[in-house]
Amino acid sequence: MYTKEEILKQITDILVNDFDCKAEDVKPEAKLVDDLDLDSIDAVDLVVRLQKIIKVRVNPQDFKQISTLQDVVDAIEKIVNTAD
Repeated sequence: MYTKEEILKQITDILVNDFDCKAEDVKPEAKLVDDLDLDSIDAVDLVVRLQKIIKVRVNPQDFKQISTLQDVVDAIEKIVNTAD
C-alpha cells in the first residue's frame, strides 16, 4: 500500500530522471501536457514505469480523464489500494 505522498515522490523521480522535467515544475497541479510537455506516448511510458514500481496492472481506461499530476496520483492510489 502506498500513500499519495509516496506515489507523488515516485512519479516525481520518474519525471525528473527519465523525462527530463524540471523538479520545480513537477507539482500536483501541473498539467501533464501544458506544464510538463508530455505527449500521449510519454503518458503511456509513465504508466508502464509506474506498473513496474507498484506491481499492479493498470487499465488504460483509468487514465482517460487525466490532465494533472494530481489526477495521476489519485488514480494510482485508487488502483493500489483496491488491488488486494
